[in-house]
Amino acid sequence: MNTQILEVQSPTWIEILQLIRHDIYHLPEYVILESQRTNSHPEAILIIDGEKIFFLPYLLRRCHELFDTQLESEIFDVTSPYGYPGILLNQAARNSPEFLNHAIASMKSTFRDKKVCSAFFRLHPILNKDFDQLLDSNSCRVHGETVSVNVEITNAEIWQQTRNDHRTKINWCKRAGMIAKMVSFQEYIDEFIEIYEETMNRVGASNSYYFDYNYFLKLASLADKIHLCVVEWEGQITCAGLFTECCGIVQFHLSGTRNKFLKQAPSKLMLDYVRYWAKERGNKLFHLGGGVGSAKDSLYEFKAGFSKIRHNFMTFSLITNEEIYDDLVKLRAKSLNLDPSQLFNSTFFPAYRF
Repeated sequence: MNTQILEVQSPTWIEILQLIRHDIYHLPEYVILESQRTNSHPEAILIIDGEKIFFLPYLLRRCHELFDTQLESEIFDVTSPYGYPGILLNQAARNSPEFLNHAIASMKSTFRDKKVCSAFFRLHPILNKDFDQLLDSNSCRVHGETVSVNVEITNAEIWQQTRNDHRTKINWCKRAGMIAKMVSFQEYIDEFIEIYEETMNRVGASNSYYFDYNYFLKLASLADKIHLCVVEWEGQITCAGLFTECCGIVQFHLSGTRNKFLKQAPSKLMLDYVRYWAKERGNKLFHLGGGVGSAKDSLYEFKAGFSKIRHNFMTFSLITNEEIYDDLVKLRAKSLNLDPSQLFNSTFFPAYRF
């Protein structure tokens, strides 16, 4: 079993992606974008055993910045870029269920040697759909559900999947003269940001859902992988959404609706338009995602109105050096004036980043 750590500049990264179905989150340019946003280092781990391939991009983070006290040595942890990156396996690896756990054991050993004490990954609801059955239940957790639309069926079948209240609103928007269309993200970037931030302010979103202007500029540079849909009405843009497209999968990335158009619900027309647009371009699935923090909240219910297809949203976590991990948790508990058991018993991972 051969294990390598790849830098984003490595030609091997692209060569591997050409062999395995992947999503935008696995592209080196996307991982670079996320590393710049989070002040981390972009890497990927590649494990090969014969014809079997395991590939996983991640962000390497320094832990010393979490504490006022100077740590005795450099300590790191790893996490997923924003979205649903997950683990990529080629068909030969999928045909050998035991390979996944062997690869993870190798990854754990490699991370430990790199002074990485923990790892946290968001799995891909489609590409990793059965991983809750393959991975240890203590490490792999199902948090909730996500929604997707099969865009390989007929237009009539897609419409048939739509909940009645959504159909009524979509038809109303069309009769009122609203027009959904794809436009240049670069040309409409300022308006999109304004609408997105207005929406995040309205819903009281956490800081993790806010992005600076530079982030959106770099996102726009993904060119044919990123698309902006807007809904116009009486000369105004009522809502806008960013969608990614890669290997037959369209992802609902970020969106917003202007406050004054909430009653008209133009975002329903937008998603209705995007699913047929995705179909026309030969994609297989339009993944809408789930609720905030994987909850079955109003956002989840909104998305659930477009399809009956559901996927598990899962995370995978590893403690690669228990001694160091425990020390960091105790140090964090001390800084918060808490008993360490409160952090050890919490579901937050890694607990020292609580």
